[in-house]
Amino acid sequence: MAPPGPRVVVGLLAAWRPLFRGRLLLVTNTLSCGALMAAGDAVRQAWERRLPEGADGPPQPMDLRRTARMFAMGCSMGPFLHYWYQWLDRLFPAVGFKDIGTILKKVLVDQLVASPLLGAWYFLGMGCLEGQSLDTSCQELQDKFWEFYKADWCVWPAAQLVNFLYVPTSYRVMYVNSMTLGWDTYLSYLKHRDHLPGRLGIASHTD
Repeated sequence: MAPPGPRVVVGLLAAWRPLFRGRLLLVTNTLSCGALMAAGDAVRQAWERRLPEGADGPPQPMDLRRTARMFAMGCSMGPFLHYWYQWLDRLFPAVGFKDIGTILKKVLVDQLVASPLLGAWYFLGMGCLEGQSLDTSCQELQDKFWEFYKADWCVWPAAQLVNFLYVPTSYRVMYVNSMTLGWDTYLSYLKHRDHLPGRLGIASHTD
């Protein structure tokens, strides 16, 4: 099949551009957050459903309710991220390498404020959607937060440096979402690993 011609590409870009303007930008950011978090969970479940070599019987069916909860949680984070990046850009206006000091401040504030807030939001929100008690959700957050936050520092400072250096404000959330499929797969694992059969679990309980 021949690649699309320039007119097709230009037409697609023109069709998508309104989704990143005005009120539609909030909707785009919200739904894309939900969709990517659901996709990350689907990838994780596909891995969990793999049978070990020599095992009998069909794999476990995909848990669509779990994926729906991940979608809802992602959608709940979308508006926060939408306004968070707008606020950061107003507080620390910066363009390109000439403002690298200001951009590094933005990365640091993002890591010290947004990352832990979103981590707590994720574990407490998912616990609520699963019907956990608040005490159980808080205990899970306490047990898993530092593992989450250390992994966050390994991934997101570099990704956000690129974000703040090169990506226009209206595309920041979409950029983050495009980077999060692997991250959301990890979040799904971290949240649900306690419920996996022993043959699928990763030995993080013995760390």
